[in-house]
Amino acid sequence: MAGMDGSGFPGVSLHPACSQALRHVATRSAGPPVDASLRITLNFHPDWMTTGSPVLGKMVEDGVYLSQFVTGTSNGGLSAYPGGDRWRWEQRMFGGAYDAVPAHCRPVYGALNFRHKPTGAAPRFGSAHLRLTASTLGRATFCYPDSHLEPTMFGVAERMSLVDLARADCRDDLDDYVEAQVHGAVRLDRDVEALVLDSCYRGTDVENLARRLPCPLEWHPGFRLSIAELRRHPDYRGPRYVELGVALAIGGYLNPRLIGDAVRTGRYRRQDLKRVWHHLARFGGPATPSRIPG
Repeated sequence: MAGMDGSGFPGVSLHPACSQALRHVATRSAGPPVDASLRITLNFHPDWMTTGSPVLGKMVEDGVYLSQFVTGTSNGGLSAYPGGDRWRWEQRMFGGAYDAVPAHCRPVYGALNFRHKPTGAAPRFGSAHLRLTASTLGRATFCYPDSHLEPTMFGVAERMSLVDLARADCRDDLDDYVEAQVHGAVRLDRDVEALVLDSCYRGTDVENLARRLPCPLEWHPGFRLSIAELRRHPDYRGPRYVELGVALAIGGYLNPRLIGDAVRTGRYRRQDLKRVWHHLARFGGPATPSRIPG
């Protein structure tokens, strides 16, 4: 596969472990090349906290998107440490390529937006997303389903059968994505077409931070869920999370900014708020694709 030794990626120098991981997954992949018009998106919560700062604030400081092995935080499971589940899943997927490398060399996780969702390919992980450039497809690996399920189906840009597999499957909306792992640094000034924010953050500190990033800002229509609709789904993540969502709502509605406000108070368990977010993401998302310039 072209570029496996780090060549073919202008301005990008890949650690040998990245090249090894890409080669390993390529040997396990089949199918035609990926549609070059598709984009990888990295979903995240812009105002949730990491190491004492909002996630978006850390991006402004660092200029890169970091893996949970570096940040110690995640909107999925927290198992990114030697011997942990994430470490073990990566060992299995990438043939041990990353076993002995520094944390910052490991890949970051997103999803291939084959359904052209305005909220990003995997909104279960956050209301905002970075839409990556086409060039990042060539240094990405893919799996279906999510890596925590220890999948056996893999892909790379030149050999991609996973989109058809995902389209034929019948998973819950929050699980309906082809996971992507981007190898090599994801720099905001080089690898990002746009940061896409929920419209509820217009005129807030989140927008102010976003304007400081070295990439364009765009908006999607936003997540918004009425209390009445929330109460129709007590079995989705559990009645207690419905009632917590009701308590956080203002004016009869819940949106991502209100959940972010709750995170920063420190009064609630993060895992509880994550489940409230799942209700909002599943039942309160925009229905039709659109791209709203900033």
